[in-house]
Amino acid sequence: MTVKKIVLAYSGGLDTSVILKWLAEEYKCSVIAYSADIGQKEDWDAIRKKGLATGADKVIISNLQKEFVEDYIFPAFRANAIYEGSYLLGTSLARPLIAKEQIRIAQKEGADAVSHGSTGKGNDQVRFELAYIGIDPSLDIIAPWRTWDLNSRQKLVEFAKKHDIPIPVTKEKPYSSDENLLHISFEGGILEDPWTEPDEAMYQLTVSPENAPDKPTYLEIEFKNGDPVSLNGEKMAPLPLFLRLNELAGANAIGRLDLVENRFVGMKSRGVYETPGGTLLREAHLALETITMDREVLRIRDSLIQRYAELIYNGFWFSPERELLQKTMDECQKTVSGVVRMKLYKGNCITVGRKSNHSLYQENFATFEEDDVYDQSDATGFIRLNGLRLKINALQKSGQDGRIASYYD
Repeated sequence: MTVKKIVLAYSGGLDTSVILKWLAEEYKCSVIAYSADIGQKEDWDAIRKKGLATGADKVIISNLQKEFVEDYIFPAFRANAIYEGSYLLGTSLARPLIAKEQIRIAQKEGADAVSHGSTGKGNDQVRFELAYIGIDPSLDIIAPWRTWDLNSRQKLVEFAKKHDIPIPVTKEKPYSSDENLLHISFEGGILEDPWTEPDEAMYQLTVSPENAPDKPTYLEIEFKNGDPVSLNGEKMAPLPLFLRLNELAGANAIGRLDLVENRFVGMKSRGVYETPGGTLLREAHLALETITMDREVLRIRDSLIQRYAELIYNGFWFSPERELLQKTMDECQKTVSGVVRMKLYKGNCITVGRKSNHSLYQENFATFEEDDVYDQSDATGFIRLNGLRLKINALQKSGQDGRIASYYD
């Protein structure tokens, strides 16, 4: 492959620092190091300096926090996206945004190739590269982990020392982590044994249930068309609102998950996640839907959630099928406006109230007291018609119908 300029998705860690130097040597071309700020805690000045010192012709740091919340997190949560019943897609949602900005930079800077630091075993390589292809298939894609011979941490360290690349002297963590606004994930190392309980010191966004306040926290979230728009009566923009949900939920031990999931590439993987604000937001959103969405519309929408979530998890954010499903999901949200009251207590996220001008819940129909809008005798025919097939089936099994009794003898 002959390339003139490469844009590398760069974190400043050991892997991407080695990749940065390796790309410059291997391809003898200009390399731009690009980092995306999606809410992780980083020393961005240090990353910029390290990138330039390691050989980057330019270091570009893009603040994508607002876009991440508005264009990725909120659309997915309007759809109640959840993978394998529990994972709220924190990493999966971030990758297409990072890749999109990387392509924009490549086009602006006149690059003809993009690169990433994902290994050949994980999901991220698929997510990055499907996004590249889905946005600009003219760009060449370089995945060093699938081509070079630096296939161990020791070899990476030796390469770094040979090329005077600074290696952090901080104590190595017995696991890897990835953080953004939506969550922080932990995997590898000691967590590769699914019998090993995570160390309490590992958690960063949530307190333990044992250390959570002994008094519950109540809050009210207002939604409009499926998106949260205010907290406790205060109108807030998406980013500050979501950050506040993270704080409140984390302080009450909400959002921890220990999961063995199925990777797209075929293997099972154990991950530990903290998704405080997302867990709270999803529970509140589901509660509001119970009074604002028609039963049959809700059933059809729910039947699509698994497929929608799998598309995101597997890297197909920029696909026609995901875009089609998004339109369907958003259409269902036109009546999902109202207020939900939540009770947060020691890891529990409990709905204790919901109200909406679009509510389909009518107390005068549902009441157990006397009413003048519902004729209870109508239920007799309703039950008989719905029970007709059950009656025929029972008669058949009991042999009361002589024509078919012998079949069951």
